[in-house]
Amino acid sequence: MLDTVIFDMDGVLIDSEPLWAEAADEVLKEFNVRLSKEQYATTVGMRTKEFIQSWFAHYNIAEEHCSMAEKKIVEIILEKVKTNGAVMPGVDYIFNFFKQRNFKIGLASSSPMELIDLVVELTGIKPFLNGIASAEDLPYGKPHPQVYLNCAESLGSEPVNCICFEDSYNGMIAAKAAKMKCVIVPAHAQLKDERWGAADLKLSSLQNFGELHLNSL
Repeated sequence: MLDTVIFDMDGVLIDSEPLWAEAADEVLKEFNVRLSKEQYATTVGMRTKEFIQSWFAHYNIAEEHCSMAEKKIVEIILEKVKTNGAVMPGVDYIFNFFKQRNFKIGLASSSPMELIDLVVELTGIKPFLNGIASAEDLPYGKPHPQVYLNCAESLGSEPVNCICFEDSYNGMIAAKAAKMKCVIVPAHAQLKDERWGAADLKLSSLQNFGELHLNSL
């Protein structure tokens, strides 16, 4: 029986994906790299470390620069979210929806804890959360399921009793690999992407989730 909900953070609770792209552009520009929107989309949901390693390998940039580039991106994104981070529509609604139904509520993100703490403060969701998991220091990030499994464990929940809310392909794969139900809420421009067929449910906004959707999962 479903009794737990776990939320991804970037792109689900806060509109930070465009800000991540800006931060990445600023740093990659120093290495004469400019990613297309299509290229960037393939690595959304990954940790910054894996994002950098992937593109540096692709463009034959020396691995010794990875750590510095990762640190710079994180510093820039923290500042951008602090200044321009907008809470996604429906966050208050969806947290109250699950709180009223006595669901355990968790957060599972690829982002570092420093950014998670900032977003939790900005969104005001701290009183609702029963557990937080970051993939920052794990051997593997999304699409590996470990961060979701760790979050479920911290909540004392079985993975099969969890619903996840995601916005990225890598996050969806992680949730499904963890044997959890996955509700995908993609960016508007990606709403018709056929890849979302692997999700249990696709919505255009958190605000659209209701009792009927919950019962269908």
